Amino acid sequence: MSSGSYYVPETSRWPILGSLALGVMMVGTGIKLVYDTGTPLMLVGVVGIVLVMGLWFRDVIHESMGGLYDAQMDRSFRWGMGWFIFSEVMFFAAFFGALFYVRTFAIPWLGGEGAKGVSALLWPEFIAQWPLFNPPDSAVTGPEQMFSPWQLPLVNTLILVTSSITLTVAHEAFKLGERVTCRNWLAGTVLLGCCFIVIQGVEYYEAYNHYGITLEAGIFGATFFILTGFHGVHVIIGTLILACILVRVWKGHFDNEHHFGFEASCWYWHFVDVVWIGLFIFVYVL
Repeated sequence: MSSGSYYVPETSRWPILGSLALGVMMVGTGIKLVYDTGTPLMLVGVVGIVLVMGLWFRDVIHESMGGLYDAQMDRSFRWGMGWFIFSEVMFFAAFFGALFYVRTFAIPWLGGEGAKGVSALLWPEFIAQWPLFNPPDSAVTGPEQMFSPWQLPLVNTLILVTSSITLTVAHEAFKLGERVTCRNWLAGTVLLGCCFIVIQGVEYYEAYNHYGITLEAGIFGATFFILTGFHGVHVIIGTLILACILVRVWKGHFDNEHHFGFEASCWYWHFVDVVWIGLFIFVYVL
């Protein structure tokens, strides 16, 4: 490639196919939540997303290993990843904002406090508390009880914090040219990500079957599963990405100075970890 040139990739079908797979998954999820019959469609969407991710990664890897990327492309990737993480910050900010609005304004108003305390006239027997065990509308059943944040949630917090440390060690080892050390610590990070996913599944099982915390458990159930569920999806995606990076490191890809794929996965993983710390504090503890 000549100096100062800029690589323009060929027309790709992966963006539109990825969008279609995501749409199929979301439609299936909606049908599942409303009619309890959309599981096959949802699974088709999930499989489609995984396939698109894998094939898209393959093409990018081939382009990178073919020497098609230069310094300008590297800057484009960095800006793109930076804006992507910013969009993710806004994504979670919306759901945290909904949680804070309900807890700070809506519930106190229904309890008779604040400028709109007249709302208490609608349900005079309502008790303003969080978690909301007794929603004002009797047609909605709140959770039966809240599990302790110092058990499974704390374990998962320690796992994710530890995974950030192991990933940082792996990244620094790679920059020093110590590939074996990098592989070992990176494999440990992937393992910790898998442990988090499994423990989150156990927590969901306990929530549904022993604590009455479901999507139908009023505003608490809705905010709990939206926040922790979307975060769990991000952990799954991050684990898949790190597993891909591990395979690439194993095969000898990247070098000490040019490994933005590795670096970008680190950015993403640390972001996911920071979001979980916010979840642990504002969803489980406070």
